Amino acid sequence: MLGRSQPSVTRAIQELEQELGFALFERSGPKVTPTHKAFMMYGEVESALLGVRNIRQRAQHIAQEENHQIKLVAISALAAGLLPTALSRLPEHLRPQQIQLQSMSPENVVQAVLSKTMDLGAVSLPLEHRGLEIHWIGEAPCVAVLPADSALAAHEVLSMELLRQQTLITMANPYRFRRRIDKAFQDAGGQPPRMLDTNTSLIAMQMARVGLGIALVDPFTAIGVPLQGVVVRPIACNIPFFFGLISAFASPLSDVASALIDEIADSAKNLLPAMIMHEACAHDALLQSIYAE
Repeated sequence: MLGRSQPSVTRAIQELEQELGFALFERSGPKVTPTHKAFMMYGEVESALLGVRNIRQRAQHIAQEENHQIKLVAISALAAGLLPTALSRLPEHLRPQQIQLQSMSPENVVQAVLSKTMDLGAVSLPLEHRGLEIHWIGEAPCVAVLPADSALAAHEVLSMELLRQQTLITMANPYRFRRRIDKAFQDAGGQPPRMLDTNTSLIAMQMARVGLGIALVDPFTAIGVPLQGVVVRPIACNIPFFFGLISAFASPLSDVASALIDEIADSAKNLLPAMIMHEACAHDALLQSIYAE
């Protein structure tokens, strides 16, 4: 039962008695009876062993619960165009049973991560990064989306001059992606184009599909969420879309979250092979390039 011989058991008991300083058994002929002190000791040992068993079970439960779910928040472009693919590429043993993926405005993404209601956030720059840990920053050029039957669809690349003559559809937020678009046309000179505003790239693409204009959007929505009836074209001028992956500073991450940090980056590069990856320390320099006049 114990897998040990009688002499070894006897020797172990004797060594334990010597260490404790009192006898555990009374011997009367062939009979061996536990002493009163042995019964007292048994109660303490049983309680301690039960505690160890509970700790082990609790540790297993925590480990299972840790990888049981993942809570992700992102701007709509990344929530639709990137994160589902990254989740699907997780190894089977890391794929959580419960996934919460929410789309929010950039400001609310940051707040959700800061409050630790979400494990990871994917959001466009700039980032208010006090209290945040930036794991990496991605950069990819924005693209133009236009109706498949548009005369401009014959062009492999759309110049700023061609775009200037069109009605353009893009993001309304003046402090993020829209700022770079406005600056690109300002640098190109001439009259600014007519702009229609919306708050998501997918809406902009749908507006372009029905002929309301040409959408200037992030590449993740344009390529990661394909829409029938439109074509995607690069723009001659590089208008960068910056985004970062964030978590709460000094907050421990589950195995799933840690794996997703790399998997989201890999999925982004797989979708956009020309995407540039930046270290987190490049944030301030990139921020300066965004706001440079």
